[in-house]
Amino acid sequence: MDAPSPDALHTAVLDWYDDHARELPWRGAEASPWSVMVSELMLQQTPVARVLPVHAAWLERWPTPAALAAESTGEAVRMWGRLGYPRRALRLHAAAVALVERHGGEVPASYDDLLALPGVGDYTASAIASFAFGRRHVVLDTNVRRVLARAVSGQEFPATAVTRAERDVATSLLPDDPATAATWAVATMELGALVCTARQPSCDACPISELCAWRSAGFPAYDGPPRRGQAWAGTDRQCRGRLMALAREAEGSVGLAAIESAGPSAEQRERCLAGLVADGLLAQVAPGRYALPS
Repeated sequence: MDAPSPDALHTAVLDWYDDHARELPWRGAEASPWSVMVSELMLQQTPVARVLPVHAAWLERWPTPAALAAESTGEAVRMWGRLGYPRRALRLHAAAVALVERHGGEVPASYDDLLALPGVGDYTASAIASFAFGRRHVVLDTNVRRVLARAVSGQEFPATAVTRAERDVATSLLPDDPATAATWAVATMELGALVCTARQPSCDACPISELCAWRSAGFPAYDGPPRRGQAWAGTDRQCRGRLMALAREAEGSVGLAAIESAGPSAEQRERCLAGLVADGLLAQVAPGRYALPS
C-alpha cells in the first residue's frame, strides 16, 4: 500500500477531531498561554486524568507567571503533589522567573524565545507555539509519533528517539495554513491518546483505518529495540517519591526517624536524599533534617 495522501489524512483526522475532541481547560479560545504552558509541563509522562486537578489548583493559585515567580521553589514543589518527576516543578518555576525577567511576565509566541526558557525543549516550545498561538510547527509527542509510524510508515511503534526521517514525514504532512496546522497537531495527538493507543488500538473506531499502512500490512509486530516498561516497586524512584511526600506533608522539616519509612535500606535512603538535594528538590536544614527548598 502506498503512503496515504496528506489531504486524505487531514480530512479524516480533522473531521474526527471536530466530533471527538475532549473539552480540556488548556484548550479553546479562553485558555491563556500560561495555562497551555503549565499543562504541557504537567502532561509530560503523566496522564490527563491526573493532571486535571493539579492544573486547576495551580492556575487558581498562580494565574500568571509573575504570581508563581514570586513564590519559593519549595511551594512549587509542594503544589506539584504526586504528579511525579517533581523536577518539572522546578523547571516551571524557573521558566516563570525567566518570563518575568525577559518577557514582561507574558508567555512569548516565538518558538526561539520559548526554546530559550529553562526546562523547555523542542517539543514543549513547538506545542506551546502551536496550541497557544496557532503557529505552524511540527509537534511530535509520543501519541503523534505512534499515529504517524502506523498510518504512514507501517510500523507498530516509532523509534525510541525522534529520527530525521520521522521528522521529515511529519513536516511533509503539516498543513500549510498555520491555524489548520495547529489543529492537525492537537488532532493527531488526540487520536493517539484515545484511539491509536499503544496497547489496544481501536482500529474499528479509527477514522484513518482504511488509509493506515500498518493495518494494510497485516499489523506487523514491532521489531526494534526492546521497549521496557518502567519498574516502580522498590526502586529509587519510589523511594524518592516517598521522601518528597514526607517533605510536602511536613509542617517544617523531616527527621531521620520519619525518613526510615521511605526505603528498605539505609544505603538507598541516603542515595536518594543526596540525589534530591543535588536536584534542588530538598534542602538539608540541619544535621539529619530535610525540607522543601525555601
